[in-house]
Amino acid sequence: MRAALEQAHLALAAGEVPIGAVLVADAAIVARAFNQPISACDPTAHAEVLALRAAAAQGGNYRLTGTTLYVTVEPCLMCVGALTHARVREVVFGTVEPKSGALVSTVRGHELPGLNHRFAVHGGVLEADCRDVIQEFFRSRR
Repeated sequence: MRAALEQAHLALAAGEVPIGAVLVADAAIVARAFNQPISACDPTAHAEVLALRAAAAQGGNYRLTGTTLYVTVEPCLMCVGALTHARVREVVFGTVEPKSGALVSTVRGHELPGLNHRFAVHGGVLEADCRDVIQEFFRSRR
């Protein structure tokens, strides 16, 4: 999660909503990313999606079975869909996102009927640190 927090700080420095993600396979980080929808003019350029894209391109396969995604903030429904399609094994997040989080906050998106893949979810890892960086961003905007 500390590596994901480093990515969140890069997003903060870039003026993006500070969310960072890292994808781990076999105890090694295979992809790192931070939110970039503003600079990329791409509404899908969330940290989670960018990390999945990078890992898939590197490995030559869109299926990322056996991987764990660490992300500083609970993923939205779009990202949960991408994580499901990528077949990640586990998602570990730092802090909840009460308005749009789709693992525990607004919906348990990974458990929706009709999905043919399920992944484990663990939240609250370095929660205070993850919450602080996102709150810092929004405080500076008000």
